[in-house]
Amino acid sequence: MSESVSTVPSAPSVSTDSSVTFPPAFLWGAATSAYQIEGAVREDGRTPSIWDTFSHTPGRTAGGETGDIAVDHYHRYRDDVALMAELGLTAYRFSVSWPRVQPTGRGPAVQRGLDFYRRLVDELLAHGIKPSLTLYHWDLPQELEDAGGWPERDTALRFAEYARLVGEALGDRVELWTTLNEPWCSAFLGYGSGVHAPGRTDPEAALRAAHHLNLAHGLAASALRSVLPARNRIAVSLNSSVVRPRSQDPADLAAARRIDDLANGIFHGPMLHGAYPESLFAATASVTDWSYVLDGDVRTAGAKLDALGLNYYTPALVSATSGAVTGPRADGHGASDHSPWPGADDVLFHQTPGERTEMGWTIDPTGLYDLITRYAREAPGLPLYITENGAAYDDKPDPEGRVHDPERIAYLHSHLSAVRRAITDGADVRGYYLWSLMDNFEWAYGYGKRFGAVYVDYATLERTPKSSARWYGEVARTGTLPAAGSAA
Repeated sequence: MSESVSTVPSAPSVSTDSSVTFPPAFLWGAATSAYQIEGAVREDGRTPSIWDTFSHTPGRTAGGETGDIAVDHYHRYRDDVALMAELGLTAYRFSVSWPRVQPTGRGPAVQRGLDFYRRLVDELLAHGIKPSLTLYHWDLPQELEDAGGWPERDTALRFAEYARLVGEALGDRVELWTTLNEPWCSAFLGYGSGVHAPGRTDPEAALRAAHHLNLAHGLAASALRSVLPARNRIAVSLNSSVVRPRSQDPADLAAARRIDDLANGIFHGPMLHGAYPESLFAATASVTDWSYVLDGDVRTAGAKLDALGLNYYTPALVSATSGAVTGPRADGHGASDHSPWPGADDVLFHQTPGERTEMGWTIDPTGLYDLITRYAREAPGLPLYITENGAAYDDKPDPEGRVHDPERIAYLHSHLSAVRRAITDGADVRGYYLWSLMDNFEWAYGYGKRFGAVYVDYATLERTPKSSARWYGEVARTGTLPAAGSAA
């Protein structure tokens, strides 16, 4: 049985009295995802994904905004790569659009779609930037959703075929491969609370989706190993929650354990430990009998990993309550009358104290330290990457067109300090990918939340590096985090 984050004390504050240096080979990157930046949704054979359908459904996204154009990276990728190089980044994490490569989710690849990623990877390598490829960042081909989506076993089989196609095309040039990004969001926000595509609200379907995402990860990892050079590495990126109980009361501790099982154990149990937590089965018995978990599935989901990606933004604070929670929850995952926490309707989420970003998420770098050190224990010997970390702020250009974002610089400084402290304490963290390279389509929030280090004028699509981009670039070039007094 894996440990629960809820029992791990938060780390002490990171000392920032002087500059600190990161390991020489540490990767300094930024991350994006296909639907959020590419645009060109009808070009070169691409067909709709669930996010195309969802964003074009009235009432699903802020202002009815879509990723049809996004920030037009599909046509501007050369300029974007040149900007990364100018900033001093050494790595770039991007995702491949499944319906751009395999429009129906079945059959042969569309070479025009693969050609875009070939050109992108070649451009990155020409600028000395290491590409890191994510196979799935939430854009399931709509035809597969029409056939049942992730709650159906066949979707996992289709994903393995897609992984093989991309591996055959790009395996000679990309060394770090991620199967899934944040499968928790795909399962529980897509099929539980319905705030993400495809917008379904069925708690059993959410649990079925989680299992089939685990299976898809394992099948894809095996498919990739059959076609990738031996030097390549396979990973998965989890948005594992740092779950803290509101008190040490046994009921609050039990509530935190249930949320930890649903947020974390449901994925790292099979992937890292070869079993789902028994406590997860007990807590969700009223929702599902788990009969869709077939012999050999968990073993498949536990396919060998070469690295683990961790995405972190804010911790969760929970307590037990005497009755079912109704209406939207303060869990930071969007407003819905439907819960993304099957079998945990009597767990109450609380706003954690402290400063907040524009997403309403508390800024707490101790949670990142806790997350890293937890997985250093959960998976000893497995290299870790911070594959997403960042903050949204209400960034605006000044009269001279410059964009100053000292809040983001402070955020990055404190979280990078937490990463360095974890390394000092023995965690094998190999790289950090800022979320995000540039402002983009922020899912159901449309274009209203700006996470980018690069400002995008959505009317002209002009890119302007914010002060945080210049600051982060200097950290990347020197491998040194300056003292806190010089952070802003």
